[in-house]
Amino acid sequence: MKMAGVKTHTVEIEPGTVMNFWAEVTLKKPTKPVVVLVHGFAGEGIVTWQFQVGALTKNYSVYVPDLLFFGGSVSDSADRSPRFQAETLVKGLRKLGVERCTVVGFSYGGMVAFKMAELYPEMVRAMVVSGSILAMTDSISVETLGRIGFKSSSELLLPTSVKGLKALLSVAAHKKLWFPDRLHKDFLEVRGSFTCHSLIIKIHFLLWFMLTSLSIRFSPSVWSSKWVESL
Repeated sequence: MKMAGVKTHTVEIEPGTVMNFWAEVTLKKPTKPVVVLVHGFAGEGIVTWQFQVGALTKNYSVYVPDLLFFGGSVSDSADRSPRFQAETLVKGLRKLGVERCTVVGFSYGGMVAFKMAELYPEMVRAMVVSGSILAMTDSISVETLGRIGFKSSSELLLPTSVKGLKALLSVAAHKKLWFPDRLHKDFLEVRGSFTCHSLIIKIHFLLWFMLTSLSIRFSPSVWSSKWVESL
C-alpha cells in the first residue's frame, strides 16, 4: 500500500468507538474527487480493495474504512445495524475533511452505502454497488438461507462439520473447487480460538489458498500443516 500512497489512520468517532481508515499518508482536506470503498462481510477494507486502491489514487482521493467490528475498528456499542455503520462512517469521513464522495459498496458494504445515501444525501454524490441488496429483511434472510439449505446465519457462518464448511465455501466461491478434507478438518480443529470476525478472515484466506493451489503440485498433508502453522 506504500506504493499506492496510503496508510492506516485511526479516527476516534466518540469515546468507545474508533474507526480505522486507509487513506493518503498525509491527511489533509481532499482536493481530488473522493471515492470511499466499503467492504463486505468476508473481509476488512484493504483485504477487499487492495487491487483497486492503486488504480484509483492517481485521480481520486481514496478512503478505505474498516467497518465497525472489522479490522482495526471497534465500538463498545451493542448496535450492529447498517444504520449505525453508516452513521459512524460518515462521522469518520467528516473528521477527515470529506464533504462529498462517491461510495462503492460490495455485499454488506452495499447495504451500508445505501443507508449512507438515505441518511446523508448531501454527502453521497453517487454510488456503485455490487452483490448487494437495499436491506436484509427477515423474509429475505429466511428465504435465502432456506434456498441454500441452512436454518440460520450462524449455522452457515460457523460450520461445525466438514460438510458444513464445504457448504459455506460452495456459497462463497463462484466455481466448485476441490479442496482436501484434511484442510477442512484442520480448520475446524483450530477454529475454537477464533473470534467471529477472525473466523471470517480465515475463511477468506482458505478461499485464496484454494485458488492459488490449483496451479501448483502440492502434498495435501504438507500444505495442511503449513497452513495451520500460519494461523
